[in-house]
Amino acid sequence: MGGVVGLRLRPSRSLCRKAGVEGMGTHRILLAEDHAILRAGIRALLALDPDLEVVGEAEDGLQAVAQVKVLLPDLVLIDLSMPLMNGTEALRQIKSRYPGIRVIVMTAHNSDEHVRAALDAGADGYLLKDDSHEELLSAIRSVTSGGTYLSPRICGRVVSGYLGQVAPTSAAVPWDTLTDREREVVKLIAEGHKNREVADCLFISIKTVEKHRANIMRKLDVHSVAGLIAYAIEQGLLKQ
Repeated sequence: MGGVVGLRLRPSRSLCRKAGVEGMGTHRILLAEDHAILRAGIRALLALDPDLEVVGEAEDGLQAVAQVKVLLPDLVLIDLSMPLMNGTEALRQIKSRYPGIRVIVMTAHNSDEHVRAALDAGADGYLLKDDSHEELLSAIRSVTSGGTYLSPRICGRVVSGYLGQVAPTSAAVPWDTLTDREREVVKLIAEGHKNREVADCLFISIKTVEKHRANIMRKLDVHSVAGLIAYAIEQGLLKQ
C-alpha cells in the first residue's frame, strides 16, 4: 500500500461530546458487485469480523436500489461499473431516498472524474479494489462511525482538486463572512457529523441545521460534503 495514510475524518469529541462515536457494533452490509467471484471473496473477508454481517447481494445497479429498499442495510459496498444501472446512478438514488444509509464505493476506477462523480453523488467512502483487507475494514469503521474515508492513493489529489475549486471562492468569500454558528456547523459537518448530531450538539433544530448548511454551501459555492471537507482543511480546521 505504500506509506501514505488514507483520509479518515471522524467525528470529534472535543467540540461535541454529545455526538461522540459509539462502539462499532454490528453493521448490516449489502454487497453490490456484478462479479460473483468478487462478491464471494468480499463476503468471506467480512465474515472474519463478528461486527459485520452481509445481509444481501446485488449484481446490477437496479437490483442494488431494490435491495436497499427491502433490506435497509447500514452500509452499501458498491462498484461503479455494473449492468442495467451504473454504480454512480444507483448511489445517487440510494442516497436520495435513504440519506442515512452509508455507502462506500469499491471499484477499479481511480480517475479524478470517477472519484468526483461518486463523491458528488453522495459517497461516504471510496476504495480501490486492490486496496488491502485492512484498508477495507478501516474504511468501514470510519464510515459507519459517521466519518469519510478515501483510499490512500486518491485522497491527496482529490483534496487538492477540491481545494483548487474552492480557493478562488475562499479569496472572494473569506472565512470571516461566515457567522460564528455557521463556522461551528462547517466544522461539525466536515468532521462527519450528521444533521441530527449537529442539531443535538448545538441545541438547535434539524431544520435550522439544514438552513445553515444551505447558506454555507451558497456562500462558499461548495456543492458537496467532499468540497466542504476540502475547504475545512484549507482553513486548518481538519488534518489529513
